[in-house]
Amino acid sequence: MLDQDEKKILSKVANTIRQLSMEAVQKANSGHPGLPMGCAEIGAYLYGKRLSYNPKKPLWINRDRLVLSAGHGSIWLYSLLHLSGYKVSIEDLKQFRQLHSITPGHPEYRETPGVEATTGPLGQGIGNAVGQALGLKILGKKFNSSSNPIFDSKVYCLAGDGCLMEGVSNEVSSFAGHLKLNNLVLIHDANKITLDGHLEQCCSEDVIKRYQAYGFDTYTMDGNDLDSIHATFTKIDQDKGDKPIFIDCKTIIGKGSPSKQGSHTAHGSPLGEEEVKKVIKLLDLPEEPFYVEQSVRKFFDAKEKELTNKFSQWEKVYFNWREKNSDFGDLLDQMYERVIDKAVEKEIFEKVVFDEPISGRKASQAVLQVLGKHLPFLYGGSADLSGSDCTMMKDFELITAGDFSGRNIKYGIREFGMATIASGLYQSHFFLPYIGTFLTFSDYMRNGIRLAALSHCHVIYQFTHDSIFLGEDGPTHQPVEHVAALRAMPNLQVIRPADGQEVKGAWLLALRYEGPSAIILSRQNLPLLEETKKSFEQGVSRGGYIARKEKSKPKFTLFSTGSEMCLAVEVANALEQQGHSCRVISMPCFEAFERQDKEYKQSVVGGDLGQRVCIEAGVRQGWDAYIGIEGISVTVDTFGLSAPASDLAEEFGFTVDAILNRLL
Repeated sequence: MLDQDEKKILSKVANTIRQLSMEAVQKANSGHPGLPMGCAEIGAYLYGKRLSYNPKKPLWINRDRLVLSAGHGSIWLYSLLHLSGYKVSIEDLKQFRQLHSITPGHPEYRETPGVEATTGPLGQGIGNAVGQALGLKILGKKFNSSSNPIFDSKVYCLAGDGCLMEGVSNEVSSFAGHLKLNNLVLIHDANKITLDGHLEQCCSEDVIKRYQAYGFDTYTMDGNDLDSIHATFTKIDQDKGDKPIFIDCKTIIGKGSPSKQGSHTAHGSPLGEEEVKKVIKLLDLPEEPFYVEQSVRKFFDAKEKELTNKFSQWEKVYFNWREKNSDFGDLLDQMYERVIDKAVEKEIFEKVVFDEPISGRKASQAVLQVLGKHLPFLYGGSADLSGSDCTMMKDFELITAGDFSGRNIKYGIREFGMATIASGLYQSHFFLPYIGTFLTFSDYMRNGIRLAALSHCHVIYQFTHDSIFLGEDGPTHQPVEHVAALRAMPNLQVIRPADGQEVKGAWLLALRYEGPSAIILSRQNLPLLEETKKSFEQGVSRGGYIARKEKSKPKFTLFSTGSEMCLAVEVANALEQQGHSCRVISMPCFEAFERQDKEYKQSVVGGDLGQRVCIEAGVRQGWDAYIGIEGISVTVDTFGLSAPASDLAEEFGFTVDAILNRLL
């Protein structure tokens, strides 16, 4: 049982959360008051008693992390961050959901101190939390000593019924149970209400048995009863299990609202002015809007002093560890800063040599072996395809439940989950993750990639088997619209290299970019082109460049990427043999090209370039920016077919003769 004085103040904190949350939603005339009011006691307990954090140093490396997977309840988190001393003011709460505020409708990583992940699309926050927990496990294995445990924090995740219904929760929870991430605590806000009505109308599974099957230790508590919450966490501490924790937490959505609590009407819209007044009267809350009682302020002031003392004790351990382990201290700094040394770039271009045709995926694998040796923060993984998408770093072991010292991760056939976990791994601050699968399966991952792009997470996606030319597997596995779809995503850098030389440049471009990149690679061997033998600065780093200069005013300009660049060169040869001057432009990365200055872009794609033609084994969409509506597209605007690659080239017009017939 909690001490009565402690229980009294935590109850007051909980009601303050309710008041701040419902008033912020009401002022914005937009938002979700249900979760914040229903989870007020959980929030009060976590930030008032359970979590270890330092609001003055929100990126303290050994802090406990709280991920709100049910991101629609963001005002709950913002209210707690305000009360616990983070740089989130009352004025920020009043600006909830307003233009350019730090309290947006759903939590956004980097935008608000204390927000650990961008969440909102349900379930993904669980994956982010799993990735963060995995990161802490890796760091603990690498840096902790018995006398100096500098990494011993936990990751807490608050998820709703909707999060658990989303399929991604299955993928990431199964993964967490498999690796026995016992530093992960998943709290299920089991209010049994969805936006549409009662949960029982669409779901009747036993979530406790489900999580036991995943390999979690499971607990049940009353989330609106502080004694029950305290007893549950006390039991968890006593048990000291070696599995991740799942807490089925019974709550009442909109608790405190006399006419809306327990109903879906409390979920996603303001309570209304009259209902807010009723809650204030019922809970005996201050009538002044956005008012925080002095007793609550004093409680968190005292809490901050307690946490500061705890942080100071940790600092003593940390500096003692650094004094005794200077090499490990330097390694820790290197991993935290994630700096790409120029020497690494030089070695890739000088030591990774290709002297015969090679597939994009195998060229990438050769580059990865060098990067792995020099970049200790680079961690790789694949969705059960490491032998096919060539993502394995051969000098390093697999991460397993019993040993987190490896640097290769087998995510299993969980593409969406893999994407969310990789973002969480990046959010741990010490890792640059890359993950791989076939390009066609990027559809499974798309929303995870989108949130990584929104959050500027530096994650690299290696997508192989990149076009119809993978052949006999047929249209189910032949991507045609995927490159264009990825290019449409803001902040995502999409790179489709033409040969081994451009693959090296693609990796450097991805490493330098402060955000996510997708490297698109072939399964089939590609010839090494003279036209791509340029320095990184003159070639791939520009995103687009003149691979072959015309001898006189061009009659044709051929734009191409990836495996079709060699075809573009062959077409150019044939055109020139017939007396037609031709420019060939390699466009491995539209996004990098658009970042170039106007003068450079004009020198490559501007002016009268004759007939403009794009050659790419995917849909035309996106190419009109460079070839214009009058341009000719040699593209694939239907699904593919099951056949050998040579037959597909004939069928879809990717031959020199077929293209010449269209141009002349």
